[in-house]
Amino acid sequence: MKYKAVRTIRLCTKDCMCLYVCPTGASDTENGQIDWDKCIGCGECAKSCPNHAISMVPYKFPEAQPRSEDVKNNLFTLTKERKIGEDIAKDMANNAKDDDEKRFYLALAYSMKFSSEDIVREGGYLLPQAKTVIELLEDMKKLEYEDLPLEKINRLITLLKEAKQ
Repeated sequence: MKYKAVRTIRLCTKDCMCLYVCPTGASDTENGQIDWDKCIGCGECAKSCPNHAISMVPYKFPEAQPRSEDVKNNLFTLTKERKIGEDIAKDMANNAKDDDEKRFYLALAYSMKFSSEDIVREGGYLLPQAKTVIELLEDMKKLEYEDLPLEKINRLITLLKEAKQ
C-alpha cells in the first residue's frame, strides 16, 4: 500500500526537522502542508518530527463498512444535541460575570463541538473517498436545521465524487 505524509498544523511547533530529512522537499511549503506531488511516502519526515505532527496515511483509503439506518439516525440525534449544547454554552459565555466564567463556557462550547466531531469520526463517517460519507452528506441535506450550510455540503459532495474518479 502506498502512503503519503500529512501534517497536523495544530501540533506543529516549527522544529523543522522534517525539512532536513525530506529527500524531495515536500515538507517545505509556505502553507505548512505536505506537497503530495513531491511526497514519495518514505516516512522520514514523520519519524523525525518530535511533536508527532506528521503522519503517514494511505494514498487510497479502503471503503468503509456499511452503516445501519439506526446508527445514522442516532448519530444525527447526538450531533444535534451537541450543537444545542454548544450554542447554549456560547450564550452563557456572552452573559458571563467575569473572564474566568467566560473562559469556562467557551471551553465547554469548544468541547461540545469537538466531541460531536469525534462521534461522527468514530461512527466511521469521516473516511475520505468512502461512499458512506457521500450518503451521510446527502442525508444531512434532508434535515431541517435552519443554519445548515447546504452550499458547502453540495460542494463537498462534488469534491468527494471527483476524488473517487
